Amino acid sequence: MGVSTSASADTSSTSRIHRWRIVDIVVASVIGVASGLIFVLWNIAYIGPNAFLTPLLPGLQGLLDGPWLFAGVLGALIIRKPGAAIYTELLAAIVSALVGNTWGGFLTLEAGLVQGLGAEVVFLLFFYRRWSLPVAMLAGVGAALAGGVNNLLLWWPGSDIPFIIVYLISTSISGAVIAGGLSWLLARGLAATGALDRFASGREVRARV
Repeated sequence: MGVSTSASADTSSTSRIHRWRIVDIVVASVIGVASGLIFVLWNIAYIGPNAFLTPLLPGLQGLLDGPWLFAGVLGALIIRKPGAAIYTELLAAIVSALVGNTWGGFLTLEAGLVQGLGAEVVFLLFFYRRWSLPVAMLAGVGAALAGGVNNLLLWWPGSDIPFIIVYLISTSISGAVIAGGLSWLLARGLAATGALDRFASGREVRARV
């Protein structure tokens, strides 16, 4: 009976921790919208670097994917709830689609969903209990690989093996460094200011200061 009661209490505690609050929804929405505006700027800014990298080595343009992948990782690192990565990445994609871009609305939303899912799966594998830099970088790689495979299927079908290898390695590096590493640093920076004190992510950092 004691074991059963303890297990029930653990389940109830986990459910309570993972339940979304109003503040979670509000902050996740702010992250998603702000990230979407960054997406909009990057939709334009990436054109120059892309024109340089593509002829240099086909597939190397994957190094530019990171700024489109960070929203889900950042959202998950701050909110620490199941679904946060998908929600923030998808919302950012919605903002980008509403403003307009060269890829079309539906494909932008589809890409956001796939990339958010790639990051979400990594946090799920750690049972939403590990939020370290290595896990954040892995989530960035997860978003990059999911998005990269999606891009290969939609935009570069029939690509040769060298292109596929170079592209997937390049986008994974960008995902790890920009979507993973920089998002982790940004989350800690915000937490250090006290702005995230209503979140475990904020209290954890402040407790170490």
